[in-house]
Amino acid sequence: MNKSLKPGENTSLSQATGQVRISHSVGANLDINLTAFLVTDLGKVIDDNGMVFFNAPRHASGAASFIAPVTQGSTLTHCIDFDLSRLPANITKIAITLTQDGSASGFSSVNNLTAQVIASSSILELTPGIFSQETGIIVLELYVRNGQNKARAVWQGFASGLEGLCHYYGVEVEQPKAAAVPAPTPAPVNIKKTLVTLTKPDSSHKISLIKGALAPKSILVSATWIDNGDGRDNDDLDLRVGILRPDGQMSIIQAPDRAGAFNADPFVFHTGDVISASISDPGRETVEINPAISRLMGGKVALVCSVYSALSNGMVAVASLKPTMRMEYGDQIVDCAFEFKKGFFSNMIYTYVIGIIEIDQDNITLRPSGITSKTGSEATPWLTRTGNEITLTMDGPHVFKGKKPSSRGNKRYV
Repeated sequence: MNKSLKPGENTSLSQATGQVRISHSVGANLDINLTAFLVTDLGKVIDDNGMVFFNAPRHASGAASFIAPVTQGSTLTHCIDFDLSRLPANITKIAITLTQDGSASGFSSVNNLTAQVIASSSILELTPGIFSQETGIIVLELYVRNGQNKARAVWQGFASGLEGLCHYYGVEVEQPKAAAVPAPTPAPVNIKKTLVTLTKPDSSHKISLIKGALAPKSILVSATWIDNGDGRDNDDLDLRVGILRPDGQMSIIQAPDRAGAFNADPFVFHTGDVISASISDPGRETVEINPAISRLMGGKVALVCSVYSALSNGMVAVASLKPTMRMEYGDQIVDCAFEFKKGFFSNMIYTYVIGIIEIDQDNITLRPSGITSKTGSEATPWLTRTGNEITLTMDGPHVFKGKKPSSRGNKRYV
């Protein structure tokens, strides 16, 4: 029995054991590798043993095993065997990912990319997304929920390859020092992190960008939310980033139609749209910020990060989805988790600003917000700068997926 799954969709598997097969056309400048991350409810590995790949081909539990790639004609196939019944008690999900490390320009150069989940006589076909500069992709997730073995198609891309994926799943990969002879073993993995949690609007945290060869190549910002348990299919938030440029103009980033770019203006890249969430399996959208954005744009840059629930989703209270924001840079993690008060949001509040990030050359300042749109309004957050002061107002143009932003007075996104 065959079944097709689009990005964001999930389905039950007929059994706990099976194999994931990912195929693509052979290319002279391609170097594609498969890595599985075994993660907890928080979406993070416990330690570096949570990675299964060519140099660590089997998880100690037996829940995931790497199979060497096979070439047949012009097609290369990567495989991993899984057994969800062997997942340890503290591991809830297996994320299957790909990276493209060759000289070709990311996954835009990968032809005929397909993925299958084979469980007994059932074959699940995963329809891929459309990729451009991405060098890392979360292809799918395997997990158990309410006693059912399940698979979800993800197809979420990262412009920073394996490093971006490792940061996303809580693994910090140190860059090896220059050596006359390349080391035959992989770079050491360091998972020690420094976590700061901001819960008050007047709190803030400062980070200095790291210089040199060991500097992390990206700043990751993610918004996370859960199912509110109301029994309706309305748990779809969108992470939006408004960018205040040095010249005072505003740009907006959101998936899938305004994903941006990491190595080109606006130097912020949205990794993909997520359309569902549950209490045990939160929704999470992520953007990658180029650490050099301030220098590349020629001055101070401010970013307003918000989550938005479209009016078409129904009258969902955004606060009931408990949205939080996390920024990760190297071993620095900053969480913005505003303290929700009873009645803080009505069910007619559609936009909530989680945090504001200011980047000035080598310095980052992050602070939570807690500001919302007006009742019934679909206006977006808007930033203005007066001297060194950043002001946030909730009167920006309406922005809908697949449509150009409208203008409001003299406010217009570029």
